Formats: sequence, structure tokens, C-alpha cells
Amino acid sequence: MVKVNGLDLDIAGKTVAEYISTTDYDAKRIAVERNGDIVFKSQYEETVLENGDSIEIVSFVGGG
Repeated sequence: MVKVNGLDLDIAGKTVAEYISTTDYDAKRIAVERNGDIVFKSQYEETVLENGDSIEIVSFVGGG
């Protein structure tokens, strides 16, 4: 199980990119943190989620 924004999900073995593609997140407007470390967008395709990982995804919204 992987904890994503506080929810336990059965997504171990998927890459960050694979997980994001199954969500409503806009990959261009988010930041991803894995176990306290930022995952750079260039690493989404190669970063494989493992059991016990803790992921935080933050969406950026514009305003003014």
C-alpha cells in the first residue's frame, strides 16, 4: 500500500506518471513529494512507487 495525501492506495509497482494518469491531476500544475523528497517532473516516468511510500501531491491554482 502507498499512502497518497493520507489515503492508502494499492498502487505499489506503478510509476508516478502511471498513477497520475489515472487521476484528475494536471501533471503540469502539481508538485509531488515521495517520502519527504521532491520528485522532479523529469523523474515521474522512472520513479516506481513501493509499499510503504508516503506521497504528497499538491496542485497549483492560479488566482488574482
